[in-house]
Amino acid sequence: MNAVTKHRGPDDSGVFISKKWTLGHNRLSIIDLSQAGHQPMFSTDKKFAIIYNGEIYNWREIRSELEKKGYKFMSQTDTEVALCAYQEWGSGCLNKFNGMFALAILNTETEELFLARDRIGIKPLYYHYKNRQFIFSSEVKAILEHKINAALNSDALNSYFRFLYIPSPLTIWQDIYKLEPGHYALIKNNSVRVERYWELAERPLLGDRTEIENEIKKILKNSVQMRLMSDRPVGVFLSGGIDSTIITGIMSELSDKVNTFSVGFEETEEADKYNNDFLTARQTAKYFKTNHHEFVLSAADIKNNLAKAIYHLDEPISNHIQAVNLLLARYTTERVKVTLGGDGGDELFGGYERYYYSYLIDKLQRFPRALRRNFFAELLFKLGGKRDLYKKLNSAPGIERYLSFFAQKENLIAEFLTPAANRPDFLPEWFKQKHFAEVSAKNFTRRFMRADLATWMPDESLVRSDKMSMAYGLEQRVPFLDYRLVELADRIPLKYKIGKKGLGFSSVGRNYEGKLILKSAMKEYLPEHVLSQPKWGWFSPAAKWLRGPLNGYAREILSPAYCAGTRGLLDFKAIDKIFNDHVNKKKYALNTIWSLMTFQLWYREFMEK
Repeated sequence: MNAVTKHRGPDDSGVFISKKWTLGHNRLSIIDLSQAGHQPMFSTDKKFAIIYNGEIYNWREIRSELEKKGYKFMSQTDTEVALCAYQEWGSGCLNKFNGMFALAILNTETEELFLARDRIGIKPLYYHYKNRQFIFSSEVKAILEHKINAALNSDALNSYFRFLYIPSPLTIWQDIYKLEPGHYALIKNNSVRVERYWELAERPLLGDRTEIENEIKKILKNSVQMRLMSDRPVGVFLSGGIDSTIITGIMSELSDKVNTFSVGFEETEEADKYNNDFLTARQTAKYFKTNHHEFVLSAADIKNNLAKAIYHLDEPISNHIQAVNLLLARYTTERVKVTLGGDGGDELFGGYERYYYSYLIDKLQRFPRALRRNFFAELLFKLGGKRDLYKKLNSAPGIERYLSFFAQKENLIAEFLTPAANRPDFLPEWFKQKHFAEVSAKNFTRRFMRADLATWMPDESLVRSDKMSMAYGLEQRVPFLDYRLVELADRIPLKYKIGKKGLGFSSVGRNYEGKLILKSAMKEYLPEHVLSQPKWGWFSPAAKWLRGPLNGYAREILSPAYCAGTRGLLDFKAIDKIFNDHVNKKKYALNTIWSLMTFQLWYREFMEK
C-alpha cells in the first residue's frame, strides 16, 4: 500500500503493526522537515498512533492551549498537535481544527480506530469494510492491493455518466466508499459507526452589506496568510479569473516575491479563445510583479499523459483538463512544493451561470403559468440565445431542475449505455433524498449551491486538484474554502451575489454577473483588466483536438476491441456515430466523448489491469 501511494509522500515512509491493525504512511514534508515529523507518530505514553495527510493551519493556537493543560511536544508539527488534541477532546477536536486533512488515530490498547475528514472534503479518504476486514487509504489503488472483490457498482456507473463524476459516499466499486466531508468514523469491536460532525446550519441571512464585505475581506486575507505557513517554497496557480487574482494580490502584500504558475496551449487559429486565461494571467502577473512561470501544452502532451492522469484519479472523473492539471503540477513541483488555488470562489459567491439562471427562474415563476408558457416568453429566451433555458422555466424547484442544469441528457445516455446497464430511475430519487428532500422556490438556488458544495466540489473539483497535484508530491491549498468563509457565504443573500448588467432581450443571455459582493469587498486586489472581462471558464482545445491530432487515439480507445469488459455496458455503434457527428460538426459532443474515453481508459487500467 505504501509503495503504490509513494508519490503522495516522497520524503519519508513508515509502518506500524499492532495486534489487529497495520498503519502505513508516506510523508510529504512541509512543516518541520526533521525526522521528528516521522509517521506513524506516537503519543508520549505510546497509547495513540496517528497517520495524517494535510495541514491544520491554526495548530500553533491549539498547541498553546494544550501546553497550558500540561502537554509536552517533541516536534514543530501540526501532526503532533492533532494527536494531542484527540487525546484531550476526542472527536470534539475536529471542531477546533481549521484546515484540510484526512487522518487516522489508533488506540493501541483498545485497538479502536478513529478516522476523520475535513469539513469541506479537500483531502480524500476511502474505505472498504466487509467480512470483518477494514481497509482505508487516501487513494483506492492502495485498497486494491488487498485481495478484495472490487466489482463494478452499477449505481455509481449510472451516476458517473450523468454527472461525469461519482457523488459520495459511492465509489465506482462495490464495497468501497468515500468517507464524506465533515464526517468521522469509529471502528471498534468489528463494527463501524460513521458520524457527521459539521454541516452548514440553518441560520438567518445577513443584511448589512458593508459589514458583510468587511468580514469577507478580513477572513479571506487571514485565510491566505494562514495558508502561507510552510517550511518549503509556496506558489499560486494563477488563471485569468477573479479568485486566483485575489489570492495573488493578497500574497503579494504578504510575501517579498510571489511565484505564479499558468498553463496555456500551443498556438492555433483560435488561440485567443483557448489562451484567454493564459494571456490575462500574464498581464496580472506583470501587474503584481510576480515571478511568473508559463507552461504551454500540445495535443501530444495530452495523448501521452491522459492514461496516467486517469490512473492517479482512481475513479473515472471526466474533465478534459485532467491531464492539463497533472502536467501543470509536474512543472510546478520542480519549483515549489506548495501552491494556493482559487477553488471555491464560484460555488460560494455565485460565479457559475447555472446559479444566475436558476435564480432568474425562481423570480419568473412568480408570474402566472399562462404568461410563462406563451409565445412571447419563448421568443424572449430564444432571442437571448437561451432556448434550452426556456424549457426549464416551468420546472419545479428541486431535483428535477438541478438535474436539468447539471446532468447529461437522458436521451443521449440511452444511446450509448446498453439497456442492461442503463438505470435512469436510480439517480433522481437517491440524489433527492440526500440533497433536495425539502426545497421551495424561495430557497432553491441557495440549496442548489449547497448541493454543489457537498457533491461536485469535493467529488469532482477538489479530488481532481488533490490527485493531480499529489501525483507529483505537490500540496495544493484552497483559501476560499476556509470553513469560516464557507459559513459566512452561506448566509449572504443571493441578491448580493448575483445580478444582471442590463435589461432587454440580452438579459436572458450572457448579460449576468456573479460574485458581486466578492468583487466589491476585494476590489483593491482586482485590476481593471480582470474586472472588465467576461467570465470565460477554463477552455481547452479538446473538442478541436478530437477532430484532428487526437482523432486516431480517441477512436482506438472507443473501439470494442479496447476493453473486453465494457462490451456489455456500451453500445459501440452508437458511440461511433456520436463521435463521427462531433468530428463532422453535426452535433457537438465533447462531454459525452470524453466521459466515454475516460471510462474506457479507467476500466482497462483498474478492472482489466
